[in-house]
Amino acid sequence: MAADVRSLLADLAAETEELTALLRGLDEPGWRTPTPAAGWDISDQVSHLAYFDDVTTLAATDPERFDVEAKKLTDLGDDFAAHVARWYRDRSGSELLGWFEQARGTLLETLASVEAGTKLRWFGPPMSVSSSATARLMETWAHGQDVADALGVQRRPSARLRHIAHLGVATVGWSFVVRQLPPPDRPIRISLTAPDGSRWQWGPEDAADAVTGPALDFCLLVTQRRHHADLDLQATGAAATRFLEIAQVFAGPPGAGRPRNGEHP
Repeated sequence: MAADVRSLLADLAAETEELTALLRGLDEPGWRTPTPAAGWDISDQVSHLAYFDDVTTLAATDPERFDVEAKKLTDLGDDFAAHVARWYRDRSGSELLGWFEQARGTLLETLASVEAGTKLRWFGPPMSVSSSATARLMETWAHGQDVADALGVQRRPSARLRHIAHLGVATVGWSFVVRQLPPPDRPIRISLTAPDGSRWQWGPEDAADAVTGPALDFCLLVTQRRHHADLDLQATGAAATRFLEIAQVFAGPPGAGRPRNGEHP
């Protein structure tokens, strides 16, 4: 296993442990706590992660069965994630936690064993093992943010945010394309303050468009966990300003995002 994949999987395991630590002490009513995602409670957040962990494992171990499962989902329409949530609302919190821990453990073992250079099928273009692990880390962090917000817990930012920030930079163009807008014809400089005070930077220093601010806020932006107006991010240039309004790191149709603080959806 390549060193970068080993490091990614270690970070994914650490992100998993941070989330499960929040979940282990919940009683059954706690699992039904509403989260900032409209219509979703904590149990829905966890069933979503467990289900798509199993689907990712299928992509790595049985591509033909993955194709069947993927078609079943996409045939449901753009809101297939809502269907997945409804399928598992009869499960108890302890059942969901057990499922998530088992699914994530199997996924980590599976990705660690995939031959280097293998491309895994997905709902969009096929992904490398490192891209798949990064996507699962992003999803875990984002849905974990919803759980933390529901419980009123303030999470401490870690260096693992760099994976999410990098994915956010890589999907700048996608944020425009998914809304049928022309992507920027010039690179946007992204300069972020890491949790330890260092700088994470992408793009040419002399770029006309730039986004600056805390890495945490950038990750909250691209995962659509906060409204851009509630974040300490600054944009220079028209393309960067528009990006703040439409940033979306995840696949699928355009996300509705979150309302501005104090407003209702």
